[in-house]
Amino acid sequence: MRQAIETPGLTAAPASAPHPALARVIDFFETLSPASTARLAAIYTDDAYFKDPFNEVRGIDRITAIFAHMFVQVEAPRFVVTSSVAQDDAAFLTWDFLFRMKHFSGAEQCIRGATHLRFDASGRVSFHRDYWDAAEELYEKLPLLGSLMRGLKRAARS
Repeated sequence: MRQAIETPGLTAAPASAPHPALARVIDFFETLSPASTARLAAIYTDDAYFKDPFNEVRGIDRITAIFAHMFVQVEAPRFVVTSSVAQDDAAFLTWDFLFRMKHFSGAEQCIRGATHLRFDASGRVSFHRDYWDAAEELYEKLPLLGSLMRGLKRAARS
């Protein structure tokens, strides 16, 4: 269920009627499919900047390649946006990324993260920065690496 969040100094966009550009982005990501990656140019500017824990690129072709690669790496990936806030040309949203590992157990996995977006004058994304903890959210879910990461975490707490 999507909720609006309140942050001092920012006006929360109601879940039913968010900022028009943000609403388009949310709809795009919540319905993302291998075929829809071809429509990224309608969502992002040609020279958009994208950064997440594994990638830092500029340009629509490179951003499209990242999303296309996601469908090669995991099964049934989908985003569920859980909250959003927008002001002027900026937006922030939180999300759950749900997927199944292709080469490991069939259990659905969930990565929780957040995205900072900036829009150009036409409402397309010019800046996209994802924040999520790769060690906690992904590495710990892998069979061999996961047990090593959990062991390191326990050792650090001791």
